[in-house]
Amino acid sequence: MDDSDPPKPRHRAIPSSRAARLGTFGRLAGGVAGGMLGEGARRLARGERPRMRDLLLTPGNVGRLADRLSHLRRAAMKLGQMISMDAGDMLPAELTAILAQLRSQAYRMPPQQLRSVLDAEWGPDWRRRFARFNATPIAAASIGQVHRAALPDGREVAIKVQYPGIRESIDSDVDNVATLLRVSGVLPRELDLAPLLGEAKRQLHEEADYEREAAQMTRFADWLDGHPDYIVPRPLHELTTARVLAMDFIEGQPIEALGEAPQETRDAAMRDLIALVLRELFEFGAMQTDPNFANYRFQPDTGRLVLLDFGATRDVDPATAEGYRTLLAAGLAGDRDAVREAAQAAGFLGEAAIARHRPLVDRMIDIVVTEMNRPGPFDFGDRGFVEVLREQGMEMAADRSTWHIPPVETLFVQRKISGTALLAARLAARVDVRELVRPYLAGGSA
Repeated sequence: MDDSDPPKPRHRAIPSSRAARLGTFGRLAGGVAGGMLGEGARRLARGERPRMRDLLLTPGNVGRLADRLSHLRRAAMKLGQMISMDAGDMLPAELTAILAQLRSQAYRMPPQQLRSVLDAEWGPDWRRRFARFNATPIAAASIGQVHRAALPDGREVAIKVQYPGIRESIDSDVDNVATLLRVSGVLPRELDLAPLLGEAKRQLHEEADYEREAAQMTRFADWLDGHPDYIVPRPLHELTTARVLAMDFIEGQPIEALGEAPQETRDAAMRDLIALVLRELFEFGAMQTDPNFANYRFQPDTGRLVLLDFGATRDVDPATAEGYRTLLAAGLAGDRDAVREAAQAAGFLGEAAIARHRPLVDRMIDIVVTEMNRPGPFDFGDRGFVEVLREQGMEMAADRSTWHIPPVETLFVQRKISGTALLAARLAARVDVRELVRPYLAGGSA
C-alpha cells in the first residue's frame, strides 16, 4: 500500500455493525426532531400553524437526512432509484435534493479500515501480490470504493473494495430508510412499497456479491468481445472474492465530459448507448439496470464506451421484452388505442387510471406518439414536451385512488431506459431512435 499518496478529504469510517448503523439512524432521528422543534417554535412565534411535512423538510433537516443516509450509502440510493422511473423528474423537490446530495457525497474508508477489509479477504501478506497499490481511491460509490494498482508484471488493475457491514445490514437499512421516507411525507401512504422493498433487498444482496458481479462482467465482455464501440474490463478471478472485485484498469473520461464535445461525437456516443440498451433488452436477455452516469466512460482516442459496474445486472423476462416490443410497434405505427392497450398490458397504466382519466391519458399518448414519429433524429436536448407530460401526469396523480406501481421487472428495465434518455438529454444528443428500434420490431429480433 502506497502510504505516500496525498490524503483525500471526507474520510469517515463506515459503520459496519448493526448496532453502529442503528445508532446512525438514532442520531439522525434526534437531529431531525431537534430541527423540527426549532422550526416549529419559529413558525408559531410568527403566528403560523405549521404542517408536519413543512417542519420535517426544512433545508436543515434535508441536509441532515442526506448526510446520515450518505454514511449508510446503498440502501438509500437503491430506494431512490426504484421510487423514480425517470431519474428524478417526477420526484418531490425535497426528495430530489436529498438524492442529489447523496450522489455528490463520497465518504471513504480511512486507511486502517481499508487494510482490515483487505487483510480479511486476502490475508495479511496481500501486499506481495502487487508492485503498487494506491491507498487513495480513484472512485467512491454507494457500496464500495475503487483503487488503482499494478501487478508485479506491470499490468494495471482496478480493485473495488466493499464497505464493511454492507451485506449484513441490507435488510434493516432498507426498512429504516423506507420508514424515514414514509414519516417525511414525501411518499404517499397509499403507495404499497412492499414489492419494491422486497426487490430492493434482493438486488442489493446480489450487488453485494462481487463474485456474482464478476460473472456478469464476463458475460458482457464475451458478448461484446471485439466490438469497435464498447470495451468491458475482464475480472481477475484469482484476486476476486465476495467482497473484493479485481478487474482490468481501462482508461477513460467521465461520460459527462462529452458535454463539451462536438455534436457528432455526442450523437455517436448516445447512438451506441441506445443501441446497447436495445441489444440488452431484445438480444442478450440480460440488462445492466443501473443507469448511473459513473458506470460509463468514454475514450476520445478510440471513440469507444467503457462499460463498468455489473452488480445490478439481471435477466430480462421474455414477457417484459415482448411488452416493450408491442408498445414500441404501436407507437411507431401511430396507433393511440394500441399504445394504450400495450401500456396497460405492460403495467405502465392501471385500469382505474384509464377508466377515470381516459381523455388525459389519450392526450399524453398523443404527445409521445407525435414526438416518436417526427422525421429525422430525435433531439433529446428539446425537453419542452417533458414539461407538458409532467404537468399532465401530476394532474392524474392528484387522484390517489388511481395510483399504480408497474411490475418490478418493468420498473427496472424502464429505469435503465429512462436513465439513458436522461444522459442523452444532458448531452443534448440527436439520435434516429426509430431506425435503431425498427429491426427489433419486424421479425421479433435484430
